[in-house]
Amino acid sequence: MTNPLLAGIRILDLSRLLPGPFCTLYLAQLGAEVIKIEEPNGGDYARSLSPDLFELVNRGKKSVTLDLRKADDVEKFHQLVKDADVVIESFRPGVMDKLGCGYDALKKINPKIVFAALTGYGQTGPYRDRAGHDMNYLGYAGVLDQIGPAKGAPAQSNLQIADLAGGALTCAIGILSAVIGARTSGEGAFVDVGMHDGSMALQVVSFAAIRAMGKSNPRGRDMLSGALPNYSFYECSDGKHLAVGALEPKFWATLCTAIGRADLLKRPMAPGASAEAVRAEVAELFKTKTRDEWETILLQHDACTTAILTPDEALTNEQVVARGLVENHLGKPATAMPIQFGEIPRITCGPAPKLGADNAAVLGALRS
Repeated sequence: MTNPLLAGIRILDLSRLLPGPFCTLYLAQLGAEVIKIEEPNGGDYARSLSPDLFELVNRGKKSVTLDLRKADDVEKFHQLVKDADVVIESFRPGVMDKLGCGYDALKKINPKIVFAALTGYGQTGPYRDRAGHDMNYLGYAGVLDQIGPAKGAPAQSNLQIADLAGGALTCAIGILSAVIGARTSGEGAFVDVGMHDGSMALQVVSFAAIRAMGKSNPRGRDMLSGALPNYSFYECSDGKHLAVGALEPKFWATLCTAIGRADLLKRPMAPGASAEAVRAEVAELFKTKTRDEWETILLQHDACTTAILTPDEALTNEQVVARGLVENHLGKPATAMPIQFGEIPRITCGPAPKLGADNAAVLGALRS
């Protein structure tokens, strides 16, 4: 098999900014035909807000401009739906219904249509109509409370967990599941994804603590969030950092031996004063060499300890290069599809479309 896995799947994408376009980027990289449906005046806000971000998440797509407030353009959209497999949108609940383009209207045109609504809080509940961004969804889901140092404020990540993991990837799973279901049952589905909901579903470690102890651990005090000195970050002499992931006893033993502190193996590691004393001694030791000096030493041992790279450094990391995770896109770096499928080649997506670039080809076909 050499054809793209999603060849023949047509997706009408009305989403904007980051979550929806990132979802459909994955689907485009898997071979789906993704047609952005954009307003004629300006289109997707990301075009002007962050052109490079727009380019990254809209590679390999087409662009058609329609004003769904106009009856003629609604009719054109309905015609497109006849031959589509998926519609994805990110408006607040009810907007598509008011435009005459909601799921109830579209399934009468195409019973197999999969309609994905990717919103902040989903289609129901008291927060359904609230505005929000990544940090708001993470805040209400209890995720932000768990990110950051034990005695500090919640940390603001430059990786949008709710937008990308809670929203985009969750939505992609929902879409593909519904497409498979439509092919077997002949009926499409309404895929209701809230970024808040998807973020809640990621909280397995915190929920495990609640189940075990009746409450979650404070920020920075869970086994995987900083409570243990053998699963933590350490600063080196050059201000760069190491990630010590020596959680299992065998890795901790290897690390202690490698850094000349086998005596630490006799020290209690349970969270508390003893563990903090061990952390302080390890921290002092790691500050005696640079990050790269330590990594050179530790790579000779299977100690589960690695350098913390900047995004710039990660671009040229040997593992990234070996796996082909970065591609040259218009002379600049871009992420490649991270999933590999054996003999099926990766798709290298072309440039993001100019606004309305495919009007003639796509809408012209409706008139023919």
